[in-house]
Amino acid sequence: MDWGNVTVEDLVDALREVDWSSPPRPPSEFFSRFTVPKSFAKWDSRLKCNLYYYRTNYFIMIVFILGLGFLTRPLAILAAILTALSVAFLNDSFAGSFNEKATRTVRRFSPQLAAKMRPPLTPAIRGRPSAKRAIHVCGQPRWVFVLIFSLVSFALWYISCGLFTVSLALLIGFLATVVHASLRTPNLKARLNTFREEFRQVWRNYSEI
Repeated sequence: MDWGNVTVEDLVDALREVDWSSPPRPPSEFFSRFTVPKSFAKWDSRLKCNLYYYRTNYFIMIVFILGLGFLTRPLAILAAILTALSVAFLNDSFAGSFNEKATRTVRRFSPQLAAKMRPPLTPAIRGRPSAKRAIHVCGQPRWVFVLIFSLVSFALWYISCGLFTVSLALLIGFLATVVHASLRTPNLKARLNTFREEFRQVWRNYSEI
């Protein structure tokens, strides 16, 4: 795959739809083989490839940096968790997995309530979905949970006076991510993983026809 031809919108869509439940890459792989890209095109391709391949590592690193900044502020830690959840719900795989586990848990105590938590059926035309299926969580559109968690987390940020701290921590986390993604040389495993993800996407689209 030529990452130089991948736009920022394509990368964002890929990160939103890809499965984030995979474990992070081991530290021995994450912190090895750093080189300076020889051109802007190589830097652009390397940055996109590493952001996709080490996505879980970067997410953990940013959350860890946020945690270090809020060790003395419990409300800020809770706000960071809610912020992370609101961002995680933007990912299709996480939202679908959360909805499935929540429905399965509620079904043990109240099958009637679990039935109401099912997402609405998408009408089909000639055996194919008429539109891209919207993601629902606990029977509600995904954006409802994103909005609720975002508002609550913002209120907690304001109460704990941690807006400056979170801004500084996020800036450090994003800078560390960009620096690592720019200098980490993509290995063969990253390229093979990309081809495997592409095959799964193509096969999933084929099976839905």
